[in-house]
Amino acid sequence: MSASGYGQFCPVAMASEVLATRWTILILRELLCGSRRFNELRRGLPRISPALLSKRLGELEELGLINRRIDVRSGSPGYELTEAGEELRPVIMSLGRWGHRWLESQLSLRNLDPSLLMWDMRRNLNPAPLPSRRITVQFLYHDVTRGQAKWWLIVDKADVENPVDLCMLDPGNEVDLYVVTDLRTMTAIWMGIETVQSALASGRLDLVGAPELQTTMQAWLGLSPFADEPKRVPAGG
Repeated sequence: MSASGYGQFCPVAMASEVLATRWTILILRELLCGSRRFNELRRGLPRISPALLSKRLGELEELGLINRRIDVRSGSPGYELTEAGEELRPVIMSLGRWGHRWLESQLSLRNLDPSLLMWDMRRNLNPAPLPSRRITVQFLYHDVTRGQAKWWLIVDKADVENPVDLCMLDPGNEVDLYVVTDLRTMTAIWMGIETVQSALASGRLDLVGAPELQTTMQAWLGLSPFADEPKRVPAGG
């Protein structure tokens, strides 16, 4: 902790000096969500610079919240939470639940990012309702710049280690379902602000392809872990 900290012995102040630095909470969020490699962390935090991410990871390692491990097969480094880091799970999840419950939804929907949305959908997708064969779903955002308008989610239950993959380039597979919408609508569905059915009814979402994938989309689509949290309005809001 820096000498320019709060200068208080209170555990809340001391913990804040560790956790309140820019990006630290979000790096811990990514690790708690299963990211282990540097590039995985970058995909979940697309706006952090590589230099700052390296610095924060070094600080977290020095504080004893993470360990750095070298993969014996690839030779590349990976990161894992220590007992102290894992103990922050309920703290960070509670912070997310509070933000979802009390903060104005429209504020969240100003911060639209297709790469972050698709990465979150990829790691939260539930393969259980999907057929056993390989499934390819293409997302087309008609309001996004060309380079980020098309995405492919590939689900293969036979691949135990990596059942869900995300591609920005056409993988060449036959597409089972096309999802055509705007980024704001898809983000609202992911956040639990609205549903697949309500977006279809309003004409802001169009599904083309296998009927069984269309009818089960709400069940298999990777939603925010806070999507089921009821929204509340602060007094006087």
